[in-house]
Amino acid sequence: MQERLQKILAKAGIASRREAENIISSGRVAVNGVTVSEMGVKADAGKDRITVDGAEIRLETNKVYIMLYKPAGYMTTLKDPEGRPIVTELLKDIKERVYPVGRLDFNTEGLLLLTNDGEWANRLAHPRHEVDKEYHVRLQGKVSAEQLRHLAEGVELDDGMTAPGYVKRLRESEKNAWISITIHEGRYRQVRRMCEAVNLNVVRLKRSRYGFLELGKLMPGEYRMLTPSEVERLLMFKKGIPGR
Repeated sequence: MQERLQKILAKAGIASRREAENIISSGRVAVNGVTVSEMGVKADAGKDRITVDGAEIRLETNKVYIMLYKPAGYMTTLKDPEGRPIVTELLKDIKERVYPVGRLDFNTEGLLLLTNDGEWANRLAHPRHEVDKEYHVRLQGKVSAEQLRHLAEGVELDDGMTAPGYVKRLRESEKNAWISITIHEGRYRQVRRMCEAVNLNVVRLKRSRYGFLELGKLMPGEYRMLTPSEVERLLMFKKGIPGR
């Protein structure tokens, strides 16, 4: 069945439809060896050879949805030029080619979703969807009520003011403090940069919740498949009401 190229690229998880349009217009896509740079071109993903930057794309017919407890020290990319470990290396018995939904930086651990369903991933990642993401943060030293208030109200970063979030103190010792930060944005290293902006030093960072999903009994490096109801429920999730 023929479909517009940008839709095929989105289904394959290459990019959102809008981003796919930019990829096409920049001349990075070819169909059966012919470069395409205009919108409106259609192709059949089952019959035509479609490449992006010379690499052939394919649509998986068996859709899989995975929740992984990403350990620290893994990249959430499909390859790393520095040769560091990547998260897909942890998926020993998954035959399908999957990719992460969003990212966790190299030193951050916790809940990470992976799939081969590009449209589902793009819907979750879209800013309009506003999925709550909760992080548990271990900080060096004490944290003041004023610092917590600033984190909750939003702080100015080099890419603009962060949206208000939900912040609470979990516990404290002589040397460290543990707090929870819930945000719905997905900027690069956002939680770390927010803490740095109010003079807090992050020692350990873990994403404990994504929408209504929690790590549960998963240990670092372990994963499980999402149920069909969880897959659908994530698309219906509204920020601020976890578990409903």
